[in-house]
Amino acid sequence: MGICLNSKMPFDNYAKMAASAYFVDKSLLLQELIPIVEDPMAVLQGNDLSRGGDIRYVCITRPRRFGKTVMAHMIASFFGKNTKSRELFANLAIGSHPRFDAHAGRHNVIFLSLNEMPRNCRSYERFIDRVQDRLLYDLKESFPDVPVTDDIPVWDAMRLIYEQNEDARFIFVLDEWDFIFHRNFITEQDRIDYVTFLSNLLKDQPYVEMAYMTGILPIAKYSSGSELNMFCEYTMANEEKFSDCFGFTEEEVDRLYAIYERQIKGARSCAAQGSGKADICRKTSCREEETGSADREKNALKKQRVTREGLRIWYDGYHTKAGIRVYNPRSVVYALSNNNLGSYWTSSGPYDEIFFYTEKNIDAVRDDLALMIAGTPVRANVREYAASSMELVTRDEIFSAMVVYGFLNYDDGFISIPNKELMDKFEDMVKKEKSLGYIHRLAASSQRMLFATLQGDTGTMETILSYVHDTESPLLMYSHETELSVVVNLAYLSARDTYRVEREDEAGTGFVDFIFYPRRPSDDCIILELKVDDTPRNAIRQIKEKKYALAFKGKTAEPAPYTGRILAVGIGYSKKDKVHHCLVEELPD
Repeated sequence: MGICLNSKMPFDNYAKMAASAYFVDKSLLLQELIPIVEDPMAVLQGNDLSRGGDIRYVCITRPRRFGKTVMAHMIASFFGKNTKSRELFANLAIGSHPRFDAHAGRHNVIFLSLNEMPRNCRSYERFIDRVQDRLLYDLKESFPDVPVTDDIPVWDAMRLIYEQNEDARFIFVLDEWDFIFHRNFITEQDRIDYVTFLSNLLKDQPYVEMAYMTGILPIAKYSSGSELNMFCEYTMANEEKFSDCFGFTEEEVDRLYAIYERQIKGARSCAAQGSGKADICRKTSCREEETGSADREKNALKKQRVTREGLRIWYDGYHTKAGIRVYNPRSVVYALSNNNLGSYWTSSGPYDEIFFYTEKNIDAVRDDLALMIAGTPVRANVREYAASSMELVTRDEIFSAMVVYGFLNYDDGFISIPNKELMDKFEDMVKKEKSLGYIHRLAASSQRMLFATLQGDTGTMETILSYVHDTESPLLMYSHETELSVVVNLAYLSARDTYRVEREDEAGTGFVDFIFYPRRPSDDCIILELKVDDTPRNAIRQIKEKKYALAFKGKTAEPAPYTGRILAVGIGYSKKDKVHHCLVEELPD
């Protein structure tokens, strides 16, 4: 085994993943690749995959944190020459494939983690020299009879090996192919040289059995000519194939949540039973047989803090071209492992910050951001290749990049903020960035707006809403209640920290504009109704007539889940006078 050639690293990493409590078996992806390795021409003739590329070359792009590296490790582990491959994969879904034994552990696999850098790397030359040096070292070690020297290109060395041994063919697995484009020392010439390197290594080479490549960015932008046109690209927004292989589906999250519930219950049982812990743990799938008494006491106090609905709110919201709803897998696993719903979106540079994209042309995206933060999808012309642009000038280029990097969901021509994990990041941005204009001013005043509402201070409420109305934004013309609701949503942005705010929620005998469910049962409940060219008093009358307050009462014969006051809030706007009017009234129990 070498560093890159038939490396044990992918196998070890995947084996650890497969042994973890929250492992999801995606090994059926391999059944799409086995025919390509066996007879690519038969695959090409048998279906509609001849989209200008060579079927042996597969490029799958997804946002960060969607399991691309796990799948790359899986592919290298399955095909690579490793005596343990059959044992590992025989227990997974691919184990029943009729050609399993013919391919598990049978191939030469070159695995390249292209997001690994040499020490103190400050140039493209150091990066690419490390890649070539490692490959040449492995080739010399594995094929000592072939005169491979350190001064020849890798592709020449591999051609020499192939010419002397036609069975010496290789499956290439390249993870994070576009990582280097995000380094601040990379020049335009470096990008050209890198694409040329990949082309020389892979294109039309007889030693390539298959090439599987992952990344965030589609290759079209960087390979404007024919350098990498042999790849068949599969993106999340525009290709159905492989849709269920990245991210977690509803059914998969259901299964993981069932494991989580068993572990929580098992931990309590293990602690309670003391010496009988091991047997109980095995029955409940608890993986804590070796923990000591201190851990047992800790687990005994462990409360179930994650709900199934909470996982949906926090991490769901992405859509594939096939219409499949998928969760952010990394965040789901962290939430279940940590017994905590929270943000696990980590930042590794400017490409992971929302304002990096929006600042390119704030005027073009400001109103759309306000709509999306308010929960309204926005129509957009998303072209994933546009995300590769270094300029990001136009509205569609900016939103295309935000879709590709996972900040926005794209579904049937509309973009939206997918879930609470991302919504929190958008909220943080609008509260901080003054250049966002009225959005920032409303968000920055939102804590004061909530406090004024709870105090019944309608004068302050009206002042906050009117403060932003001198803008020229068409959003504030209030031609419809939708526009008013967007502004009100921003005005109460901070309320989301202590309330679950639902829009157009079913309550009583109708649908209320906004309803605020307090996270602490003793806090005040809020029902908010909007009116354009009507009075806030009529808004409150509607709240009473439609019996919206029943949403806080709970089921018959059960204690009320909320014990605070129930406040009816009416907000009206006169298009003629261009004035906001507010009214707050406490409803009787």
